[in-house]
Amino acid sequence: QVQLVESGGGLVQAGGSLRLSCAASGRTFSRYSMGWFRQAPGKEREFVAACGRSGGATYYTDSVKGRFTISRGNAENMVYLEMNSLKPEDTAVYYCAAKTGTPDTLSTVYNYWGQGTQVTVSS
Repeated sequence: QVQLVESGGGLVQAGGSLRLSCAASGRTFSRYSMGWFRQAPGKEREFVAACGRSGGATYYTDSVKGRFTISRGNAENMVYLEMNSLKPEDTAVYYCAAKTGTPDTLSTVYNYWGQGTQVTVSS
């Protein structure tokens, strides 16, 4: 099993940057592909970014390509989401998630979830 704790959310003006962190417990972190998802009020949870077990393969939803970067440090049991050029439509609760096997864009296939961190982008 793995437990996930996100941090780094906050209030930022449009055009600004934030770096989200997700700390994972357990000694088997490197066995999991990791994903970031977000959920805005009144909307379904949506895929943001994912990376494979080594961090070499990365995937992004179209709306964040070129602005967000997912990375991980297996030695530190950490995964990050660097968010630049933030827009008001990026406002949401951001969740990190873990799954065995290859990365995926579907939230339903992820086995473990953090509690989420709020990101608010003001216009």
